[in-house]
Amino acid sequence: MDLWQIIVLAIIQGLTEFLPISSSAHLILPSAVLNWQDQGLAFDVAVHVGSLCAVLSYFRQDVFRMGNAWVRDTAQRTVTEDSRLAWAVILGTIPAGLAGLLLNDFVEDELRSGWVIAATTIGFGLLLWWSDAAGSRRRQLSSVTLRDALLIGLAQALALIPGTSRSGITITAALLLGLRREDAARFSFWLSIPLITAAGALKTLELIEQGGATDWHAIASGTLLSFISALLCIHLFLRFLERIGLMPYVIYRLALGALLILVLW
Repeated sequence: MDLWQIIVLAIIQGLTEFLPISSSAHLILPSAVLNWQDQGLAFDVAVHVGSLCAVLSYFRQDVFRMGNAWVRDTAQRTVTEDSRLAWAVILGTIPAGLAGLLLNDFVEDELRSGWVIAATTIGFGLLLWWSDAAGSRRRQLSSVTLRDALLIGLAQALALIPGTSRSGITITAALLLGLRREDAARFSFWLSIPLITAAGALKTLELIEQGGATDWHAIASGTLLSFISALLCIHLFLRFLERIGLMPYVIYRLALGALLILVLW
């Protein structure tokens, strides 16, 4: 990988992991337009580690508070708001985890096509618009129940389909359940932590099994750039979400889907 490819792909990963615009669609475009080869498993691990470090860094106080409450309340067999939210994150992670274990091979073999990505980029973009328009946006994170978490988790399992966008579909589900935009996004980001951790661990195991030489310069650069871009993305997305809403991302998804169709035609 040359330096330009490292920069572009790492920044794409850092941004699209958390914006509701689909990382799959963005990773297919450079390959199709610039004829880039696959970046390899080691680089995948690197950019996932960068994204994970970013979300953990940004929400470190929330993670520590909920984790501490979960350990304490589980031992004491009590429930507080923080431990309930921790259980909500755990429960919301299970459907996507099971779907990944059961359906990953099918998705890789049957659904990783440009046409599927174009269709889901447009279709789930319209669904995001509808959820933002139809949702009451009155509920706060403190009101999230385990039922809510399970429903959002079931929606998150759909992100296994390329082009769906994990953050996009979880924010969509949370909005339909009446959460405010910022709270919907915050819960979506919390849900990303165990999933990115699991995905990175699985890719690391695959990398160890494959062996071979590793381009440590690409690994270090990809991790750092992914971390910086993801951290900025989370901060700016949450800061401006209530002000600009989700319509800019919907319009972007529609335009991106149309561009993919033109490229693939």
